[in-house]
Amino acid sequence: MIRVLVVEDSETARTLLKAILQQDGAIEIAGEARNGAEAITMARELKPDLITMDISMPVVDGFAATEQIMAATPVPIVMVTAFPNLTEAEAGARALTCGALTVLHKPLGITTAGHDQSARELIETVKAMADVKVVRRISSVRTTPSLYGHTPSPRRPRLMTIAASIGGPAALRILLPGLDAHFPIPILIVQHITSGFIEGLVSWLASSLSLPAKLAHDGELLEAGTIYFAPDEHHLGVGSDFRAILSSAPPIGGFRPSANFLFETAARVTGCDTLAAILTGMGDDGLEGLRVLKRNNGYIIAQDEESSVVFGMPGAAIKAGVVNDVLPLRAIAQKLNLMAERNSSPI
Repeated sequence: MIRVLVVEDSETARTLLKAILQQDGAIEIAGEARNGAEAITMARELKPDLITMDISMPVVDGFAATEQIMAATPVPIVMVTAFPNLTEAEAGARALTCGALTVLHKPLGITTAGHDQSARELIETVKAMADVKVVRRISSVRTTPSLYGHTPSPRRPRLMTIAASIGGPAALRILLPGLDAHFPIPILIVQHITSGFIEGLVSWLASSLSLPAKLAHDGELLEAGTIYFAPDEHHLGVGSDFRAILSSAPPIGGFRPSANFLFETAARVTGCDTLAAILTGMGDDGLEGLRVLKRNNGYIIAQDEESSVVFGMPGAAIKAGVVNDVLPLRAIAQKLNLMAERNSSPI
């Protein structure tokens, strides 16, 4: 049985959400909260399997409540909201950065168009996300030395590649601002995210960065110190002419964009001059690409378990023995800055 805490200030909306969830025999309502402050207390006392969280609420809003819950008593959180006062993309990006696993539109009522579809989506999402094993969000991550000791670094890094899934927006919000303002190589990022939210996420992240960040365009020349994100429904990679590749080829392992595509193309083009980071996320996307990169002597860093929201992707890479370093999040940026400084030659 999946025990759900419903957090919603509107009694009408709360009643609707409970009615929808209780249609499925595998879900029970563990409790209901009218604001974020109540949610923080009830998350600690009730220990639900999942929380549905509204954004706009009195006392403590959904963003702040999510951050506090993930720092103290981590539990899968699904934002269910009407996106008040923010654009959908901005609200979605901020929710994911705070630690929510995904964001859904709030069902409007049984007489509205699309109600049955939104109700099914809510039930399916709750059942899928309840199985995600989240860990505590660390607000101040220790910068400990590598768990793997001193491994030789690339002689002349030419490309930085990063992959993340659940928990990735929050991780990127910490990692990317830690990169030097004159980071000397391009950075390519695959972030698994609900369709429609990547543009808002990039905009949200860019507001805190000294480096330019953008959605990649097919065929553009990759420039040093620029952060390129894979757009919706496109794989991102690097071509032999050092230009971005966007591909609408079928999903790889269920993902498009896929981390495997990114790492494999980097292995072929820049090989031993590639830096790679595999961050928090569910599953093992990226593992096969990292195997190829490892054979080509690329340098691979995995985020450690303590600073990961979900340890699936980095954990799979560590277990497979393809990583050179296992580091807490803030230490990854420091390591990348040191290694990227070795790049003193033009790309």
